[in-house]
Amino acid sequence: MAREAIKARERKRERLVAKFADKRKALKEAGDWEGLDKLPKNSSPVRLHNRCKLTGRPKGYMRKFGISRVTFREMASAGKIPGVTKSSW
Repeated sequence: MAREAIKARERKRERLVAKFADKRKALKEAGDWEGLDKLPKNSSPVRLHNRCKLTGRPKGYMRKFGISRVTFREMASAGKIPGVTKSSW
């Protein structure tokens, strides 16, 4: 499980990206690269990293569900994800 500080840092980046999205778009369309440089670095969407919403695990992230593969497997086996069943043949 990821440390709380790392999860909090990622949430802060998400808020900054959302806050400056319109301003970044306007500056890019105007070609004002100096103005873009003055924005906070963490307001760039490139700096975001997908993390599991429950554990904060950075690797093995499944976009469709928003959780890591480990958490997905546990929840699917417990029947907590609707429409997902363990395959057998």
